[in-house]
Amino acid sequence: MDYGNIANSSLKDHEERTRKREAREAHTISAKATNLRGFKAKMFQQERRQQKIQMRKKIKALEEKDVQSAGDKDPSQPLPSYLLDRNNPTQAKQLSSAIKNRRSEKSARYSVPIPKVSGISEEDMFKVIATGKRKSKGWKRMVTMPTFVGPDFTRRPVKYERFIRPMGLRYKFAHVTNRELGVTIQLPIISVKKNPNNSLYTQLGCLTKGTVIEVNVSELGLTTAGGKVVWGRCMLISLVFYSDSRRGSIFRPTRALSSSDAA
Repeated sequence: MDYGNIANSSLKDHEERTRKREAREAHTISAKATNLRGFKAKMFQQERRQQKIQMRKKIKALEEKDVQSAGDKDPSQPLPSYLLDRNNPTQAKQLSSAIKNRRSEKSARYSVPIPKVSGISEEDMFKVIATGKRKSKGWKRMVTMPTFVGPDFTRRPVKYERFIRPMGLRYKFAHVTNRELGVTIQLPIISVKKNPNNSLYTQLGCLTKGTVIEVNVSELGLTTAGGKVVWGRCMLISLVFYSDSRRGSIFRPTRALSSSDAA
């Protein structure tokens, strides 16, 4: 009995079964995408979305374009004196970064350095509100930190309101400090640009330490180099008082982060 041939045949059978399983995988995914319903369908679509994102990242990383690069510093053949100062461009395979650099330079004019702050967990930011006839449902959350809500904000019906922002924690003004002049000015808040803790906190307008906000500086009479009036500037929140005993001073931003915004 030849055990070597048996082992070799079993290995080939395993490879063949693996190949067929991988070939059938596309049909299985298609059947699931067609037939799944409800929560299982949502979870399956999320999983497929993550897989496609990873696949696109791999394709983008492996994508190579022809770009010009300088030639070798030490050519194999001697060059005449009038060609020594020239660089012989050669075609090289590498990632095309010209468009990326152009986009980054364009967006760097308005980019804001987000500071590294200690994160705030959802347990500290939100309080669970029990709902339902027997208070058995816990999908509602009440924000326990200072927030900013725009003037055109309208609450959703109570039955569909997921996040509750109490009126006592909604603020409209910020105390902006100018270190050079040593002056603190109360300015109205226009919007919340970026909360470094979480994108959800940015959408809710949570005002925590390190948050970048836009304030109205039209009363200060600032102008741009072109003579236009500056209406808004981005400020960084460096100090937040949200306890009941110290609610008088709400913010103390330390510096302006953008030279000027839209006039």
